[in-house]
Amino acid sequence: MRAIIDQRQFEERLAANIRGRCINPTSWLANRRPDDGLGESAVVIIRGTLKMALLAQSAPESPRSTAWFREFLKDELTPYPERAALVARMVIAATIVMLITMTFRMPYGAYAALYALTISRESPQTIGKAVKSIVAAFALGGAYVLMSTWVFLGDPLLRLLWVIGSLFASFYAISTMTNYGASSRFGYLIVITIPLWDSHISTELRVEGTLWAVWAITIASVVAGLGGLVFGAIRPGDELVRSIAERLASVEELLTCYLADRPVDDKTEKRVTRLAMLGTSRLRRTLRRSTYSEQYREQMGAVVVLVGRLVDIAANLTQLRIQVASDDRQRIRALAASIASIHADLLSGRVPGRIEFNSESELSGGVPLLREMEKTVPLIPVVFSGSGPISEYMPSPPADERRSTLFVADALSNPEHLKFGLKGCLAASLCYIIYNSIDWPGISTAITTCLLTALSTVGASRQKQVLRFAGAIGGGVVVGMGAQVFILPYLASIAGFTLLFVVVTGIAAWFATSGPRLSYFGVQFAVAFYLIHLQEFTIQTSLAVARDRVAGILLGLFMMWLVFDQLWSAPAAVEMRRTFISNLRSLGQLVREPLPGREKTWRGDSLRATINTNFDKVRSLADGVLFELGPSRHGDLALRNQIRQLQPQLRTLFVTRIALVKYRLQLPGFELPETVRVAQQQFDDRLARMLDRMADRMEGKPPKETDRFEDAFERLEQTVRHCCSEGPQELLTAEMQAFLALSRSIENVTISLDKEI
Repeated sequence: MRAIIDQRQFEERLAANIRGRCINPTSWLANRRPDDGLGESAVVIIRGTLKMALLAQSAPESPRSTAWFREFLKDELTPYPERAALVARMVIAATIVMLITMTFRMPYGAYAALYALTISRESPQTIGKAVKSIVAAFALGGAYVLMSTWVFLGDPLLRLLWVIGSLFASFYAISTMTNYGASSRFGYLIVITIPLWDSHISTELRVEGTLWAVWAITIASVVAGLGGLVFGAIRPGDELVRSIAERLASVEELLTCYLADRPVDDKTEKRVTRLAMLGTSRLRRTLRRSTYSEQYREQMGAVVVLVGRLVDIAANLTQLRIQVASDDRQRIRALAASIASIHADLLSGRVPGRIEFNSESELSGGVPLLREMEKTVPLIPVVFSGSGPISEYMPSPPADERRSTLFVADALSNPEHLKFGLKGCLAASLCYIIYNSIDWPGISTAITTCLLTALSTVGASRQKQVLRFAGAIGGGVVVGMGAQVFILPYLASIAGFTLLFVVVTGIAAWFATSGPRLSYFGVQFAVAFYLIHLQEFTIQTSLAVARDRVAGILLGLFMMWLVFDQLWSAPAAVEMRRTFISNLRSLGQLVREPLPGREKTWRGDSLRATINTNFDKVRSLADGVLFELGPSRHGDLALRNQIRQLQPQLRTLFVTRIALVKYRLQLPGFELPETVRVAQQQFDDRLARMLDRMADRMEGKPPKETDRFEDAFERLEQTVRHCCSEGPQELLTAEMQAFLALSRSIENVTISLDKEI
């Protein structure tokens, strides 16, 4: 263990030394000597700290240079497969909704067009399956607003309490409801009607306005849904699987170039680099908001992380000068064949077969990251272990204990949901109190901005707030007010305005479909422009109205920044490390479930939901680390790189452990003999202690002495074989072989994870 720590410290010091001397990391890695004492992990750390950090963040080395910014925009705005189709779908949906609201003079046209734009960004499968939630959420939201306002309308204090409570319910629903579409529609309707019920108009007009809001956003949802169905029919198939297969194909193509001993062509290099820059945030968002089964989401979530890691390694390779030796050629051929097999299996709907590489053979040093790829690829088939979601085998709980599927399993047990609801409520409530206190109803767009900011990501980070401020200025001041002064006076028909709307929406949509570093700019760009030009049914000639709405947007963004990033947050690197450690401990708790004697009251649902949420949170925080500056930046980037390497293995361990739960629960068809069941509990206890020890080590606590984890699996395997030797021989070749294979996978991943930590 001491040797591992010393090696890690040596590698980090070496990376800092290279950085301090301004040595080009690409040439250094390509020309390093085979006897320099560096292992494969050194290549990953130095490469990730120096090269990929620069590639991913595009941060300036010199404030006087603008080359970094041009490269940043070039990387983010370069087309990628399906981007043009996605932008077209978004623009068409928003334009149709704009024409409908303008033609029939429907209120809330800005919110309807914006909703059509943002929901069209989701996958066609997600949109098509959300029809029921459209009706239910708007019916519930409309009924809630109308019924509750009758009760609280007459008393100002009760009215204030109702607004605060409703805002909390909106933000809490975003974080806890399993159906993202329903939660966003419910909250969206509440926040856009709050200013309406504060206005000094008759009650009849307030009710009519609320119904118009329901109708306008319903139309937007239907238009976006129909657009998703049409585009889905044009290009059938699962968009998630297709995107994963595209990334695998790019890595396979890169390895084929090395295998043929020819330089990597520009097309392949740009494709791999672009996919690495794009990241996996959109795939993770699709999974999180999908209607897939829980088991499938967990499995595909792990696959997304592993494939993303594979693309990152491949992007590193494109920056190196590779000389493939004869010993490496066979390994590259096997690796490319394995990736091609996984690619074909996923597209055809088959479970990928097990993959093994010879880990004992030595590398020649010509392909420095080959070992990392060989460690990543075999984990992809492992995550598909098991034969279906646990819910198919779980005993039905009593009726009074049965949980609703409307909310996530840890809605009440995970404090992060409550924390998010309180933070969002505080930010929006402060905006509400401010604009009412100074009697400036024109900036009521502030509370809507708070919700839209929350919808773009559950959890905020500093770079996202910067992008939102920039989008508000660009879409509201530069384009919004600029169009009022220089363009709209020369437009005399809806056709001219439609052309302007399509151009601006296309620009916003193109930015919105960028990677996580820039997509928030596009959404906020559209928000600011729409709120200026789509609230009335005529050309707005007063700049004061545009000024008020932009001021409201900036107020909402400021309050979200103040609450989320200043009053109630920690640096992204600190929070990322804390969340990863928390996930290690939560997984240890899950491994201990169910407790002996309480198999029928398994309480792992909330733990599974918490762990899945934390996986996404760690990845989101890792993106945020890239945009944080300060004296600890280099250490934070090294920590980010390390945790991104550990995440795929931890997710694989989590998914494999879920597949083993059915044996621990003794579900029909998965019963174990008593001696094997006891041995499995002992194996699980040792696994839980290993995870706790890893968490202690990352927290800097002294390691606790424990037995070798390999011994736990050996005892389990001996127990199984001894038990099967006394029974029918086919017992070992059926259930017991599957049980041992899953347990062996857990052993291998756990040992690898422990060594990395």
